[in-house]
Amino acid sequence: MTVALHHLFDGPADAPVLVLGSSLGTTGAMWDDNVRALSARFRLLRYDTRGHGGSPAPEGPYTMDELGADVLALLDRLELERVSFCGLSIGGMIGMWLASEAPERIDRLVLCCTVPRFPPRELWDERIETVRAEGIEPMVEPAIERWLPPEVREARPQAADHLRALIRATAPEGYAGCCEAIRDMDLRDRLPRIEAPALVVAGSEDPSTPAEKVRTIGDQVPDARYVELEGAAHIANVARPEEFERAVLDHLTA
Repeated sequence: MTVALHHLFDGPADAPVLVLGSSLGTTGAMWDDNVRALSARFRLLRYDTRGHGGSPAPEGPYTMDELGADVLALLDRLELERVSFCGLSIGGMIGMWLASEAPERIDRLVLCCTVPRFPPRELWDERIETVRAEGIEPMVEPAIERWLPPEVREARPQAADHLRALIRATAPEGYAGCCEAIRDMDLRDRLPRIEAPALVVAGSEDPSTPAEKVRTIGDQVPDARYVELEGAAHIANVARPEEFERAVLDHLTA
């Protein structure tokens, strides 16, 4: 059963719609610094993934099928027949699911710092156990270290603080449920079915989804182009906002 996702719009009502899917442990506010640039050309639809932000957090486990179906239900509710989609991390996983499950709904696709399969299971089992036993706090600082390079944290401490606040506000059950969806997913067979022109973006310093693993998506999606952002870690849109925005806008308006 789908849940009604919390969402908001930015940008002109008559512009083409670009849906933004966020990482595990964040909300649509992850894209705050990119809104000005992206909304100059698009009407942005930012949603909170199931279990995050203002969206319901039912008891887990969740599946990637459920997370994708939530987004399709949101598009139906908003009467949006065809959109472009940009997703980072779990947002990119949902993007791969959407573009392969409902190709008629996705015009152009951006897959950022994401992978179609994410072993080992033990990594996710440990996170799930910790969050359900101790709450979300043990996830905060390790995530920030993976998400932003040290020089970005030092130069822009407000960016790190913003992301910390988003993680801390995440419901533990929602975080754990999404970890279960990532643990159990395998989207590799779906990649050749993606029809939308795709931009695949990696961060050169990303320890979570290393560039060499992200690059393999571009090898499997029929119409894909690969870009690597030098000096970016996992949350590449925050670490290198201008380069990220330029690459995305070039792709979406080509």
